[in-house]
Formats: sequence, structure tokens, C-alpha cells
Amino acid sequence: GMRVVRQMDDLVPFFEAASSEALASFGDGSVFIERFVDRPRHIEVQILGDGTGNVVHLWERDCSVQRRHQKVIEMAPAWTLPDDLRQQLHQYAIQLTSAAKYKNAGTVEFLVDAELRPYFIEVNPRIQVEHTVTEEVTGIDLVQSQIKIAGGATLEEIGLVQEQITARGVAIQCRVTTENPERDFAPDTGTLSLYRHSAGCGVRMDGVGYSGLTITPYFDSMIVKYTARGSTFPETVSRMNRVLQECRIRGVKTNIPFLLNCLQHPEFKAGAVTTSFIDENPQLKETASSYWDFANEYQADPRKVNAVERLLRYLANLAVNGHPSSLGVDTAKLGTGITTSVAPPRISTVEPKSSESRGMRHILLKEGPAGLAKAVREHKGLLVTDTTWRDAHQSLLATRMRTQELVKCAEASNDALSNAFSLEMWGGATFDVAMRFLHECPWRRLETLREKVPDVPFQMLLRGANAVGYTNYPDNVVSKFCREAQESGIDVFRVFDSLNYLENLKLGVDAAGKSGAFVEGTMSYTGDVSDPSKGKYNLDYYLQLAQDLVEMGVHSLAIKDMAGLLTPKAATMLGTALREEFPNTVLHFHTHDTGGSGVASMLAAAEAGADIVDGAIDAMSGMTSQPSLGAIAANLRGTDLDTGLDPSALGAINTYWENVRSMYAPFESGQLSGSSDVYEHEIPGGQYTNLLFQSKQLGLTEKWPEIKRKYAEANIVLGDIPKVTPSSKVVGDLAQFMVAQNLDATDILEQAETLAFPDSVVNYLKGDIGVPPGGFPEPLRSKVLQGRGLKGIDGRPGASLSPYDFDLERERLQQTYGKKYISEKDLLSYALYPNVFEEWKEWEQVYGDVEVLPTHLFLNPMKVGEEVELDLGPGNQRVVKLVSISDVDDEGTRTVLFEVNGEQLYMPVTDNSVEREGLVREKAKGPGQVGSPMPGVVVNLKVKAGDKIKEGETVATLSAMKMETSIPATATGTVTRVVVNVGDKIEGDDLMVEIE
Repeated sequence: GMRVVRQMDDLVPFFEAASSEALASFGDGSVFIERFVDRPRHIEVQILGDGTGNVVHLWERDCSVQRRHQKVIEMAPAWTLPDDLRQQLHQYAIQLTSAAKYKNAGTVEFLVDAELRPYFIEVNPRIQVEHTVTEEVTGIDLVQSQIKIAGGATLEEIGLVQEQITARGVAIQCRVTTENPERDFAPDTGTLSLYRHSAGCGVRMDGVGYSGLTITPYFDSMIVKYTARGSTFPETVSRMNRVLQECRIRGVKTNIPFLLNCLQHPEFKAGAVTTSFIDENPQLKETASSYWDFANEYQADPRKVNAVERLLRYLANLAVNGHPSSLGVDTAKLGTGITTSVAPPRISTVEPKSSESRGMRHILLKEGPAGLAKAVREHKGLLVTDTTWRDAHQSLLATRMRTQELVKCAEASNDALSNAFSLEMWGGATFDVAMRFLHECPWRRLETLREKVPDVPFQMLLRGANAVGYTNYPDNVVSKFCREAQESGIDVFRVFDSLNYLENLKLGVDAAGKSGAFVEGTMSYTGDVSDPSKGKYNLDYYLQLAQDLVEMGVHSLAIKDMAGLLTPKAATMLGTALREEFPNTVLHFHTHDTGGSGVASMLAAAEAGADIVDGAIDAMSGMTSQPSLGAIAANLRGTDLDTGLDPSALGAINTYWENVRSMYAPFESGQLSGSSDVYEHEIPGGQYTNLLFQSKQLGLTEKWPEIKRKYAEANIVLGDIPKVTPSSKVVGDLAQFMVAQNLDATDILEQAETLAFPDSVVNYLKGDIGVPPGGFPEPLRSKVLQGRGLKGIDGRPGASLSPYDFDLERERLQQTYGKKYISEKDLLSYALYPNVFEEWKEWEQVYGDVEVLPTHLFLNPMKVGEEVELDLGPGNQRVVKLVSISDVDDEGTRTVLFEVNGEQLYMPVTDNSVEREGLVREKAKGPGQVGSPMPGVVVNLKVKAGDKIKEGETVATLSAMKMETSIPATATGTVTRVVVNVGDKIEGDDLMVEIE
């Protein structure tokens, strides 16, 4: 009811408003007018009197941390108060209350201004909430003493003598309330899903909370108060920090994050706060972006403080709704393979090497890319690149391999492949799939594995001007990406362009070269150099392309045979010609084993002069993947081309991958063998697997042969082009379009002006991904562009793009997600995949960092009664049991009950199957109904049924349209229904909250 009058015009209206409030609240409209003291400290002296004029003081308390004149944090004594002023306040308090013959406990309250002048406020004739800090520093039980005095005892009889009352150390009290600081401390209600107290030396708890307690709106929001005591103020602050961090109250919002922000603010730690402290530091209420001063990140980062609850929300949602269809899980195969964690491989046969001779990476780091190229050419025997960590699982398992499986075998792979040229482990589709489907950070994968594998060079696939995306980017994006990738651990860039377009290749080669890494200029192989009838892709074509790449300054030449078209005969011809033409250049051959001749082709390339060939660990080889690394090594063992790989070491790793692949059975395409008709349809390995899986999902298994035929036909329609991402997608999209519309090549040309071609086809013909070998197909291109009023692009598509404004986007992202949570690598992820990045961040806000979940839990929904262990780091383990899943309620929600280390935790989840069976979300219509202003994901709920709310206050947070939006209440009243849950995807105008 206080009003501060800062100008005379406000005196009358403020007086009348205060008087009206007092009359309505207390039946008495009397108002006291007193001097306003700006930015004072609030000091109160605790006294006890026995009614005879005998009064003692129990020192003072500093209660300056206030919100709306209500105390939040109190301490005793006021340790920064000058001693002479302290004694003066004590004397004032004694004189006043002694003269009044005060009886029982009371508090004499003062304001102290900046010039240390005290002003008397009032005497509070009762025990106050903050009396605990006085009890802790004096050792006197105030409540007991008051009861004895009320019973007639004198101060002398209960042993209270002023000279014997001293303050020992410092005590701080924090009031923990069920209030939401980010909603201006609006009270929160509901059931406590988890309640656990803090304890320890110097810690006092006063409260009655427990798991299952219902917090109602009818009582004070304070649920517990903690008092910490220490010998010094810094020690006490540190102890209170620990107390608040270890306290666990879940199910309702609390002010604990706000209290931690206060305790860790420099002004508070200096003991120099005034009653304006909170008002002058509004950032204290911004708890979501806080980061606290604790050594353990699971205590410092508020996102990780609630990490377990977010992971449980993921497990609960998975148990109720299963995986989204976009993940591509074959639900019939869930649980059919290994459903426990796979143990890391153990290798003991590899002899340790000296640091001077351990791995090609040490040569690169010491002598640079040119030195590595020289070492490769001088190397006796064939070198290999293991593709298991990238292309193998991209081709066989739709790129769904999680970082966890790679980390487990990293150290063993570092030993077993110490004689290898490289490990291909990044780039291609792994970058966006990590965020899009696995909910992982691709950069963290790279950096984590780099720490585990110090000796073997890391290789990535760079799509030239497309970087790791499917479109063109400004030149500065590609350059910055290559620089950051190299600094994070990439040693070898395999740079290709899906159309072998030189201008796109040059941009990628230059960007990779400037990073300081080893650059492979790559030729995307198509056709058959051994068959003159195959047209334009003959030896002369590849020799000229190789010459162009060498002139760009690449350190090696790579043949990238995406579909497995390189026969042994062709490998011999191409390898021999390239070696004769470029005797000093490193040659590296890559193929897929779709047709079954991959091992033979790689052996032929090696015999013809290749320095390096690609293969995959046996369990991840064959079919659309790379040929068997073990088979290549075994066929060359004891020859001049011996790879030097230890078969026992490879065997241990192979056993590991056999078990891992069994666990990933739900992502298998169903392909059981190679397919020699690849020489006809020319579908790349990874795309072959995806198209096969999609055809089965759509119930088009019987049309699979037709899809393959149409793919070959679409390729010719488009000009017979190299087929690798993104050009392969163009061909695949047109093939599926032709199947769906029952079209042939003649129909395509005749109806080119009017057919609703897939966007990828139109963009290709426009020139968005470059110029194909021999130019665009005519008259198809002209017809398509003219029919749509489009103009073709001449030259490199990205050349006309303006530089990306990293500064602008960095600031925007940091404002959205917090400065601490946006790195330069995050900025690049956003620049490359803005929508994917934001969807991933939205997903993390709801479900947390699921990368820490073991894969068998990530993939397989828990069953009722199942118990698992979560290892979140040293000393941070949880035993989780799924106790029950309730029946669906009227709002389409099921409550999933877990036990976490024996404590119950409730998690509400919207059952999506109910919606599919016909339950349509209500639309907001009336003035008391709060609807979604746009489609989005609910990332936070601020209210529950029963809450009092005012019009304009936030009821929920929606993540949509590249930003988080606070949804305001449309009326003042009581919340009667909340019909959404955190994590729900909703459409525009969907009802969220109803207010009466």
C-alpha cells in the first residue's frame, strides 16, 4: 500500500489511492505520511522485553534485499555497518522499548541513507519470518524465550543478560517461494512432483514441503526458508549457494534461480545492497539465461539443472507417442536387435609407436599438406581411408548413427588404423542429420572425436560451393566454415561438386586450402570409361578435369564413384592414365559396392597406381556402402601393396560394429544383397537405400523396379549428369514425379511449360546448382523457364550473393538463446541451416540434450516396469523406472509416472494418437480464450488451472517463426483450463488457455 510521491502533483491522487486501499483492506483509511529516503539500507534491531522496562537487543539484521518493500533475503548481523552506527541503533532500540516497558519479542526498524543517517520507521511487535538468522548468530531461541516471558518470566530468570549476548559469525536467510520471477513473481500452483531438502553443516531448514504436496492459491507462496551460517560472510554466501542449488523442488515454478542470481551479484557479495537493489537490476529476474558460479556445469547452467526432467519428458513422450515418422524408424524392428549398450572394443595386439612415427596426422601437423602428399607418394604399400564413421552409415542406415557409438570405438580405432591415411567421419549429410534427427551438435561430434583420435587424419566431404548444405551460400560462409572445421579437427577436405562444375569446385578448393588443411580435388565419377558407347564421360573428360584440379593447387586427386559404376577394368584404365599424366600427384579412389565388385575395383585401382582407396569395416561394408576394408587388406597382405593393417585389431572393431548395427536395425532399408542393375540406373549408394526405404513406407514395393527404370530415364532427360548430392536429388525427385504422374521422357518434353515439376528440378534447370557437363538439356530448359517466367543463371550461382552478415545474425541469436549459448560454430550451423538449427534449439528447450541417453533408450520406448540407469557424468547417475502410464484424460493427456532414484516424478504428455483418431484441437473464440497467434511449439507454460491472472500477463511461451513469443492473457480472471502441454505442436488459433 505504499506510494512514493516524487512531485507535488502526485500527492493528492496518491494519498487518495492509498487511503482507499487501506479502507478496503483493513476498514480504516488512515494514512501515514513520512519522509522518503532514497536508496536506503533497511536495518532492524531484534529486541526482547519482559514488560518491566528491562530490554535486551539481540543485535541487528540487514533486510535491504526487498521487492515491493517485501523482504527477500536477510542477514545477521549487518556486517558492513560501521560499529559506531551499530551501537547507536542498538541504543535507540533499547531506549525506545524500555521507556514503553515493552514485553515479548519485537523488531525496531530503521532506514539508513547513503550518508549513514538513520531514520526510525516502526516497531514490529511480533516474531518475524527472518528471526532465524538472529537465532543462528546469537544461539538464543527467540520463540522459546517469548513463550517464557509470556508466562511471566523476567529476562534475568531466563538468563538473558546484555553483556553476554554476542553475535558469532554471519547468517543469511532465503525465502523460497512458489513464484515465477520471469512473470513478475506471479504465484504458481500445482502438485510438487519432487521435493528434496538441502542439509549439511551450518544449514537450517524451516518448512513442511514434501513430494505430492498440492500448492494452492489460498495461502502464502513461501514453501520453505533456508538459513545458512558461517564464520564469515563469503563462507555463508557460498554455503547458501550450495543449499539453494542442491534443493530440489519440481512441479511448480520457484524463485530459487532468482535467489541464486542475487547471491552471486557483485553488489550483494560486497555487502553494499540497498532497498533498490532488485529494481536497479531487473536482469536478476531473467533466470532462463542465467549462469551461476559453480564448478560443476550441472549446477552452473540452469538448462542442465533441469536436465533430468527434460530427458524424462523425452522418455515419457517416446513411451506414449513413439518416434515421429520423419525419423524413418521401422517400428516393426524396434527391440529386435541388441537393446543394451554395446561395450567398447578392446585391442591389445597393436604395438605402441613412438610419437615420431605414429600416424599420418603427425606428418601433416609437422610438415604441412605438401609434406603429407610427399609422404603418401613415398609410402610403401597401399594406404586406406575408413569410411565407417561417415559414408558407410550414411549409405546403409540413413546417416542415423549417433555420436555415442563413434566415441566408444574411437580409441580402439586410433590404434587399429594408425597405418591408415584417414578416417572419413564428417560432412556430407552427417551435418544436418545430426541436428535434424539425432538432436546433436555436429561440431561437438567432431571435437569430441578429435580428442579421442589424435593420430589418424580426419577427413570430411565438402560439397564445394554448397559446403555441407543443399544450396549455394555466400562465399564468406564457405570460407568461415572451412576455417572453423579445420580448427575443430578436420585434416583432409574432399572437395567435390555434384556437376563437376569448375567454378563451384574452385570456391571449395580455395576455401579449404586457406584453412591450412590437405585438399583433395574430387571428380564425381559417372558413365564408364571402359565403354566407348557411354558417351561424354570418357578418359579425356576425366584427364582434363584432373588437369583443371591440379592447376587449382590441390594436394591430391580423388575419384568419387558414388553409385559403384567403376568396374575393375575401368579402374585400371583410369588409374593408369591418371598416374601416367600426374606422376607426382596423390591418387585416391572411392566407390560403393552396390554392384558387388567394389573390392575388385579397389584392388585394380591400387595395381594401376592409386595411393589410397576407401573401404569400410566389414560389418558396415558391402551393398550401397563401401567395399570391405578387411577384404582389401587380406588380399594385399604379404604383397608390395600390403596395407599394414593388423587383422586382429580390425576383427575386434568389426565385432563391435556387428553389435552396433544390430542395435540400429530399425534404420535398415531392408536391402539384402547387392544389385548389379546399378550399371543401368546409376543410383548413388546412399540415395539407393533411401529410395528403397521410402518406396516401402509408401506401399510402393512392387513399383521399385519401375522407380529404378525411371531414375535412369530422368537422368537422360536432365542431360546425363553426375549424380551426387544435390544433383542426385534432382534426378530422384524427377523419377518419383514421373512414376507418380505416369510420365515418360516424351511427356516431360511436350508438357514442360505446364507440368508442376518438383522445385529441385526447376532450380537445377534455372542454374541454381551450377552448369552440368556439356551444358543444360535443350529445349527442356528453355521451355521450363519460359513457362514460369524465369531467367537462367549464368556462371557460378553463388557469385551474386551478398556476403553473409555474421555480426547481425550473431547478435540476434545471442539475444534469442543467450550469449553464452551461441558460439561461432552455432552461428555457422544457423547460416547453413537456419530452420533446422532453430527447430533443434526449440526441441532442446523441451527435451534437453538427449545425446547423453544411451542409444538403446533413445531408440526403444520404455515399457511399464522397466528400470534403466542414466549416467550423466561423474557422480551424476540416475536409476529411472517407468512405473505407470495413465489412461488418457479429457484433454488428450496421459500422465507418465517415473521413479528416479526411488523418488516419484510425474510427467504429463499429450497422446498424439487421440488426435489422429478424430480429436481436433479447439479453436479460441471468446474473449476469455487464449489462442495461438501462429503455428509453433509450446516451450513453456506459465499458468495452471486455478491461477489468478491479469489481462496481458504471459500464459505460455510459443516458439515459432524463428523466435519465441510470449502469449498474453486475453482477460483478467481465473484460469479454468490449460489444454496444451510443453512440447505440443499447435496451429494458429488453437485454444491454449481458458480464463473465466
